[in-house]
Amino acid sequence: MQHIQGISRHQLQVTSLEDKITPDNLVRFIDAFVQCIDLQKVGFTPVILKTEGRPSFKNQVFLKIYLYGYLNGVRSSRKLEKECIRNIEMQWLLEDIRPNYHSISDFRKDNPKALKQLFKLFVSFLKDADLVAGEIIAIDGTKSRAHNGKKSNFNQKKIDKHLAYIEAKTQEYLDELEKNDTKENVEKVTNIQQKIKRLKQNKIKYELLEEELKTSGEPQVSTTDPDARALLVQGQVVEVSYNIQAAVDDKHNLVVATHTINRNDKNALSAIALEAKENLAKETMTVLADKGYHTGREIETCTHNNITTIVAQPDQGKSNESGTQPDYLVSQFTYNKQENTYTCPQGQTLTTTGRWHKKSRDKENTSYLFQKYRTPGSKTCSVKDQCTSRKGGRELDRSQYAKVVEQNNQRYKENAQLYRKRQEINEHIFGTIKRQWGYNHTNLIGLEKVNGEHSLIMLVYNIKRTINILGIPDLIAKIKAWNSPYKRKDLFLIKTTYLNLFVAFVFFETSPNKLKISIV
Repeated sequence: MQHIQGISRHQLQVTSLEDKITPDNLVRFIDAFVQCIDLQKVGFTPVILKTEGRPSFKNQVFLKIYLYGYLNGVRSSRKLEKECIRNIEMQWLLEDIRPNYHSISDFRKDNPKALKQLFKLFVSFLKDADLVAGEIIAIDGTKSRAHNGKKSNFNQKKIDKHLAYIEAKTQEYLDELEKNDTKENVEKVTNIQQKIKRLKQNKIKYELLEEELKTSGEPQVSTTDPDARALLVQGQVVEVSYNIQAAVDDKHNLVVATHTINRNDKNALSAIALEAKENLAKETMTVLADKGYHTGREIETCTHNNITTIVAQPDQGKSNESGTQPDYLVSQFTYNKQENTYTCPQGQTLTTTGRWHKKSRDKENTSYLFQKYRTPGSKTCSVKDQCTSRKGGRELDRSQYAKVVEQNNQRYKENAQLYRKRQEINEHIFGTIKRQWGYNHTNLIGLEKVNGEHSLIMLVYNIKRTINILGIPDLIAKIKAWNSPYKRKDLFLIKTTYLNLFVAFVFFETSPNKLKISIV
């Protein structure tokens, strides 16, 4: 016999699913984790038993399915249904329960808040297991493509372009129609009339979109997913997407806070930093963030909440051939705190009247106060052409947040080595999730549901990384020993289906009328 032979498909075997799952199999952790949590306390919609019809499935079943699916790169409800049928690990995990894809899909859509709460619960476990320190937190964001194409996203400029095209095309058809009336070309006239009718319908559609845009007060509107927005992804590339925010602890690079927004990073720092502080129950912490988060109002909010920020400092203004040169950028001016004045590189003193002005940013729906600083000597300065192109001379603005921004910028300069750790702490996480796992988009619609799915993805990331740190047996032991307010009270009840039967001897006693099996 030259080749290894298989077992006959028709041979009967005395075995169980338990025998096929090794002690260090991932599904054993999923089972232990789900079984120790009271899902109703976490916020999952309770299953109400009905007097008629088929009995329902427990929430534990669906949570196990999704944890297994996302841990193994499967998130389609139809594919998960197939896994329940053909996958031995899923058969063991679910005790051979096989829900249909529709029920599986509904669980994820109906429980977005509970999935976010489950992520926070696992962060609480990580803190109690001393796997996170909560001292240095790196913050970053990444874009996840929404279930809404670019063609279904509109702003005023895009709507105006469509309406102008319809107007021009309609006029073109009307002119053509007038010419064809004299020639009595009935077929062509009918065709043109149909095109004009279709253009009128499209015009109504864009006018309704324009009205919706004005009513909402938003700069853009999406028709498939109303919460999705066209966001700048990289360089000049724009995608209709969501922005996943993540705060990552530096001890083991575990995610301690996450939520999804539909805007860019500019006004996102304080929300994710405060969420991390709350999840870890810390009095103080230090957060690292790139220059996309450098906003005075956000830095001040963090400061007032005992969060020390080290946010990269963006370039202070730009130089150009006909205006400000590099030697005369804002950063080259010295501020005198006692006198509330600025001194320029040429020694001129810029003063303020003390009056506060208000500046609004309509696109970001934010505003702030600032003071203006001027000097009469700027008009006659010998280097005026290098300093400014304004006829009235150089003018500086100082915002109400300037003090905390300057403190942050000073920390950034003094902690260059610490700031470099930011990329090491959090950027690989998004690479793993998007490039390696392929979770670079969402098929759910609505900000709340997308938040639920992204929280599940971050939970799965934390689970995988924790397994790499501790190993499955140790992680299971820690989960079972964990004292949590969300722990199930009936956790330690013994199920007879999991008792090990030690069979010492089996003998058969037969007779003409019966078959007797005795187990000793």
